[in-house]
Amino acid sequence: MKKNNTLLLGIGNVLQKDDGIGVYAAEYLLHNYTFTPHLSIINGGVEGIKLLDLFIEYEEIIIIDTIMIEDTPASIYNIPAQKLGGYGLNSGSAHEIGVLQCLDMLDMQAKKRPKANIIGIIPQEITFEFALSERLTEAFDGYIKVILADLQSKGFEATKHDDISLEKIINKFKDPASFRV
Repeated sequence: MKKNNTLLLGIGNVLQKDDGIGVYAAEYLLHNYTFTPHLSIINGGVEGIKLLDLFIEYEEIIIIDTIMIEDTPASIYNIPAQKLGGYGLNSGSAHEIGVLQCLDMLDMQAKKRPKANIIGIIPQEITFEFALSERLTEAFDGYIKVILADLQSKGFEATKHDDISLEKIINKFKDPASFRV
């Protein structure tokens, strides 16, 4: 399989409040920006190990998700893939093991790992609700800026073409039929 360029991979569970921020951020960037050169943006949700083919297909993957580190909620980290195991992607979640296992599976199969990093944000509240906590809602624009800065450092130029709000993105998951672009 021929390797592709770069993938921005949103991970998270939109049913668990702040845990959905990676998915919301991926959707926000997908609907509001275009990137030069082309950037693939995928909502990986809670697919975990089912994402293995993406880790084989792409040369570089930027994972956006919550992370569990002892720090203030809404703190943002950019961590290289080789250190992911030490920080734990969204510790205790349904997708944590799967994403980390994708990288481990490549090692076990003697396949080349993609260059990868996680841009993670510390959640304030993980409960069953389609929403973000007030703290992460306030931090969302800053989180997007960090993601855009990371992409720019990798040679991507972002052009904003729309202004679909975070609220509308979240509502897309509550009621998909109501989402119109």
